[in-house]
Amino acid sequence: MKRILIVNVNWLGDTIFATPFIRAIKENAPDSYVAILTHSRCEEVLEGNPYIDEIITYDAKGRHSHLMGRLLLVSELKAKKFDTAFILRKSLSRTMLLFLSKIPERIGYNNRKSGFLLTKKILAPKKDLHRVEYFIGLARGVGLEPKSVNYEFFVSESDVTKASKILKEAGLKDKEDFIALNPGGNWDLKRWPAGNFARLGDEIVNRFNAKVVLTGAKKDIELCRNISGMMKNKPFLLCGKTSLKTLGAVFQKAKKVISSDSGPMHIAVGVGAPVIALFGPTSSRITGPYGSGTYKVLEKNVGCEIPCYKLSCKDNKCMSVVTVEEVMEALA
Repeated sequence: MKRILIVNVNWLGDTIFATPFIRAIKENAPDSYVAILTHSRCEEVLEGNPYIDEIITYDAKGRHSHLMGRLLLVSELKAKKFDTAFILRKSLSRTMLLFLSKIPERIGYNNRKSGFLLTKKILAPKKDLHRVEYFIGLARGVGLEPKSVNYEFFVSESDVTKASKILKEAGLKDKEDFIALNPGGNWDLKRWPAGNFARLGDEIVNRFNAKVVLTGAKKDIELCRNISGMMKNKPFLLCGKTSLKTLGAVFQKAKKVISSDSGPMHIAVGVGAPVIALFGPTSSRITGPYGSGTYKVLEKNVGCEIPCYKLSCKDNKCMSVVTVEEVMEALA
């Protein structure tokens, strides 16, 4: 049995984008043992993935934050006797781990930082690709063609049961239709204005007679309360009440999910929910929904360079130019 290690990327969204690559590796070598080395923040995203036999956590801020901890990890990896390793990110420290673990075949994109430690260097794409295609390129570089480029997020029956309980405790009746609004984002400029979400929520209730659920992490609780405070028809607040898995199960139950470019938006696409994605400073061509799911992307050209990472931007016009009326039209 071939033993394969995949070194994962560091962020939630990118981890979801990597799932077609993981699936392609397993499908092309179904009898292989596939393990993944991942940052602790991404572990939950990968749990329950049927194409992964083992998740090995890289605890960058804890037990692997110092030299001794990394040497212990090298010892652990060496003992697992992997034949092949794929590295999904340009990282000297992670590639060095593979070298020191004496994994004979180390495959990744060629780069100045760590390419010298690879045994098979895949030519990096010359143009910006969607992140799904970027990761899939590594599989294609060794002759493995994916059967599908759809990315996936897996939830269990237990997650579905917990999600039903959370919705009931929030006040929704069993099997009651609702539309989920996810107003958060990992940086402010990716967020659609809170006032727009409030107006949208009221329009949804008035026009479609549907319930509105606000979702988000604990850091989004104040944002969700502010939106709720501006609404005439009070929404059901789930901010801070779900794990990533139960959030995915909530999205599975929703009639629609409306979100900016964020990890939760990709979770919604990954579980097969119908999604309306709101884009501004980031490029939907690179980090937008991907595959054959049911989704619409709303974005406008306002003359700015995209993607844009000017966190000092004052007007955030690339997001505010998308109107409530346009989102309602996309919902119809």
